[in-house]
Amino acid sequence: MPFLVCFYRMAFPCVHLCSRHVSRGLQVCGYATLSKASRPQDQSSNGPVFQYVGQHKQPSHKVFVWGFSFTGALGIPSFVVPDSGWKKPRKYQLTPYRLETAEQITSAACGYGFTLIASSTKDLSKLWGMGLNKDSQLGFQRTQQSRHQSYDFVLEPSPVALPLVEPLQTRVLQVACGRAHSLVLTDQEGVFSMGNNSYGQSHTTDLFLTETGKVFACGWGADGQTGLGHHNMCSSPVEVGGDLAGVEVQHISTYGDCSLAVSRDGELYGWGNSEYLQLALVTESTQINSPRHLPLKGCGKVVQAACGGTQVAILNENGEVFVWGYGILGKGPKLSESSVPEKIPPTLFGRSEFNPSVAVTRIRCGLNHFAAVTDRGELFVWGKNVRGCLGIGKRDDQYFPWRVTVPGQVVDVACGVDHMVALVKSLL
Repeated sequence: MPFLVCFYRMAFPCVHLCSRHVSRGLQVCGYATLSKASRPQDQSSNGPVFQYVGQHKQPSHKVFVWGFSFTGALGIPSFVVPDSGWKKPRKYQLTPYRLETAEQITSAACGYGFTLIASSTKDLSKLWGMGLNKDSQLGFQRTQQSRHQSYDFVLEPSPVALPLVEPLQTRVLQVACGRAHSLVLTDQEGVFSMGNNSYGQSHTTDLFLTETGKVFACGWGADGQTGLGHHNMCSSPVEVGGDLAGVEVQHISTYGDCSLAVSRDGELYGWGNSEYLQLALVTESTQINSPRHLPLKGCGKVVQAACGGTQVAILNENGEVFVWGYGILGKGPKLSESSVPEKIPPTLFGRSEFNPSVAVTRIRCGLNHFAAVTDRGELFVWGKNVRGCLGIGKRDDQYFPWRVTVPGQVVDVACGVDHMVALVKSLL
């Protein structure tokens, strides 16, 4: 499957607060259901056992949001404009809050003050945006006053129209957000871009991963982040070479000005900014403009990588996480900088003698924080808690992985500068 990622590189003049989204795309839906107790009791149990979910109950898919709300990026309009006189605006949402959606959301991405969510449905509405829209990163959101004017802020999920040739046949597979632009990957009609185009990216740099394992890049290359062997701007996608020439890539990650790629055989490659030791394994320079193989020792076969503004992480096939760079790395306040991978103890992700097989299955990175999802569907976060983006109920920074309380199993998570979105599966 093709894959894409965006780089990262605010006054309320025009705000969109609408009620027209009570439609087939986004509706209010029930939160939980109860059924009669039906599971046989354990023969050794002395007390009653109640089953509140039927044996044939299908899991429901939910979306939770948290962090900074005043741009509208959380999609909860009452946080910005209270819906009653006694309520006050909620600038920060410090714990996960459910965003009501009727469709099953399969992909989410967080930009700088905005969010995109998508469903793989073939219905006409399959992509929604909320938050900052001054660069049309959420598409053209026509105001009620003029069909020629677009809202600068959208406070609740609003459908984003795509110029599809076959809108009822084409599915949206993935969304990605940069600082002020967005990318949308479809299954039949390629990639669509919208937002700021100051540097030929659609504002900074885009990366594209094809089904055959090739990487293409375009946009701003001042720190070598395009990996094209120069520091110039590139207005259209060009295949990335260097040490990636002839290599089949299965995963890419980028944020800020540094990029990482994981090959199908578990090797790691990097390029771009190394000012914070992200690429110190292969260079003492602060920049690399062409991909280099990063010789990792004792890390095993790499399956995923996550790149933040100053820090990076990798996940190996055993579900273990390694971090390096600069910032809050997850091993306590005494470790703020490392040029080599540091393993985070698996016990911090719930592994114990009672749960010896717990493994991390996904890692993600925001500008200054990390997130990890385990095979039990548990979400752990750590790093700078910018505007409450960690969702841990307080605004303090978190120096070790901390579990975020979410009702259900976390399937995936998207990290932004100051907010997050989690896709959750639940039987309730």
